[in-house]
Amino acid sequence: MDDKKEKYEKLKIQLEEGFEWPSIYMFKFIIAADNEKLAKVESLFTSNEALIEVKESRTGKFLSITAKELMVNPDSVIDRYLEAEEIEGLISL
Repeated sequence: MDDKKEKYEKLKIQLEEGFEWPSIYMFKFIIAADNEKLAKVESLFTSNEALIEVKESRTGKFLSITAKELMVNPDSVIDRYLEAEEIEGLISL
């Protein structure tokens, strides 16, 4: 748990220094090509303004998901990453 907390503390500092809030933030994830997992990732972004782009890998085994959404502050970004970690096999970039 300490590694996870430390990882997000560093991200929070980067977000505080690198963005003016609220701001459009771009999330990038990779998952196995699985409709259930894709639905779970898409459900993280409930806002009608969220833009979600899905690309299939060359082999068709993986999906790359890019989501852009207006986030109110660094904590909201970190909360979204924590929710995403609950999806088995998801890789955050």
